[in-house]
Amino acid sequence: MPTLLILMIVAAMVFAFWSAGRAAAERAEVVGRNACQAAGVQWLDQSVHAIGIRLCRHESGWLGWERTFRFDYSINGEDRHVGRMVLRGDRLIAFSGPVTREPSSLH
Repeated sequence: MPTLLILMIVAAMVFAFWSAGRAAAERAEVVGRNACQAAGVQWLDQSVHAIGIRLCRHESGWLGWERTFRFDYSINGEDRHVGRMVLRGDRLIAFSGPVTREPSSLH
């Protein structure tokens, strides 16, 4: 019986980790799409790719995950550039990619 309980706890932890990863990827997709739209460039492949994950401490003091994503965009339709963003939880903490001519807010 204790083995089943441990297995259920581990399964719940794996599911929570996977679910948080999917939520972060969806948030990164929105940020990448909005950044490309704001800069007037084409967002390529309509997706982001997770390229890194590390353990970090949030502002609240709790441990959490910091995930790095990459995406591709094109300025004129014939080139390809790489953008990168880092999310700590669902908060954007670093971004490199297309820039707008005027300051704007990424949502």
